[in-house]
Amino acid sequence: MAHEPTYEITSAVPQRRFHGPVGHIQHPQMLSAEIPPGVGWVILPNGVRTLAYTQPNTPPPAAAPVSQPVPAWAKTTALLAPTLGAGVAAAGIGLSYAAPGLIAMSQALWSTAALLVAAVIAVPLLLRGARKAAGGSRSSTHITQNITATGLFGRANGTINNR
Repeated sequence: MAHEPTYEITSAVPQRRFHGPVGHIQHPQMLSAEIPPGVGWVILPNGVRTLAYTQPNTPPPAAAPVSQPVPAWAKTTALLAPTLGAGVAAAGIGLSYAAPGLIAMSQALWSTAALLVAAVIAVPLLLRGARKAAGGSRSSTHITQNITATGLFGRANGTINNR
C-alpha cells in the first residue's frame, strides 16, 4: 500500500461565540482542487462550517440473486439417473444368475461349430473314397476347350475335345 501524504486541517477562524452579526468574520477560501480525497466540508452541531474527514460513499448492496428455474433437461436427467442405475443393477444381477447357463450354451455353440467344420471337410472325403471303391477302373473324363478369335471385334471359334 502506497504511503499517502497526511493533511493537517486547521481553521484560521477562532472558535468564539459572537452575539452580533457575523458578516465581519472572514472565512478562509480554499479551492476545491486543494481538498484531498476523503475530506469534505461539514457543518458542526454548533453551526460552524469546517473541513473534516468523511466516510466514503458505500455503494448500495447488491440485489439478492434471483433463483432461476431448473431447466427441463436437468429435471429429465435427474429423473432418469436412478432409473438407469437400477436397470444396470438389475441386468448385472440377471447376468450373474444366468452365467452358468450362458457358459453351457457357449460350450454347446463351440461344439456345434466344430461339428459343422468337421462335416464340411469329412463329407467330400467320404464321397470321393466311396466313388473310388465302387468303380475303381474308371478313369475321369478330360474335357479341353480351345477358343480362338481374330481382331479386336472378331468372331470367336472353338473346339471341344472329350477324351
